[in-house]
Amino acid sequence: MLLCLDAGNTRLKYGLHDGATWCIQGALDYVAIDQMKGSLPQPPQRIVACNVAGAQVAAGIEDLARRLGAPLAWLSSSSEACGVTSGYDNPAQLGSDRWAALIGARGLQHDTCVVVMAGTATTIDLLDAEGAFRGGLILPGLAMMRAALARDTAGLPEARGRYAGLATNTDDAIVSGALHATLGAIARVRVQAGREATCLLSGGAAAELATHLEAPMRRVDNLVLEGLARYARRAGDAQ
Repeated sequence: MLLCLDAGNTRLKYGLHDGATWCIQGALDYVAIDQMKGSLPQPPQRIVACNVAGAQVAAGIEDLARRLGAPLAWLSSSSEACGVTSGYDNPAQLGSDRWAALIGARGLQHDTCVVVMAGTATTIDLLDAEGAFRGGLILPGLAMMRAALARDTAGLPEARGRYAGLATNTDDAIVSGALHATLGAIARVRVQAGREATCLLSGGAAAELATHLEAPMRRVDNLVLEGLARYARRAGDAQ
């Protein structure tokens, strides 16, 4: 059993993989990481993790691994892994969650694709048919955009509106503005990828974007976990 851990900006996403399929997937707030052991149907033999949440979260994951009695491997961004090559100026600077998502995308899609991770932040990355990561964009996530307007702009609410092409009230205008901005950024990357390129969409805000994206589009739950599992399998095969 392989336990995959994605330590993101706000929560810890996890999945237990038996080598063929996912036995369980879920998410925990970091204050509840001690509850992970009791939520697993079977103990893992190995753990693989990526972390963008800092040293304190990393220490918590290392403590969890000790209590589970399973060896822990960290996925770090590199110049090449699992058939993906990095086009970043400094490959080590790429967030390890983005790197894991690209590895997961390469396992699911063998032609050019645009990888969209819609979470606390939104990342939009271009992976070509040869497995080369060509670069990408980072935007505030949908919720972060809305919250920033409420926090930093006098008189604007924490919006609970609905999407509209042209909104006729403030709540709808805020919600629609965040969506239009994100969809526009995705569209511009898709132009560079080619109109036939599939958009792989994952993350907590994926549902908000999915209904407005043109085909070809594919929703993937927990793409980072898919990449971690693929990385762990390749590492195991190489031993």
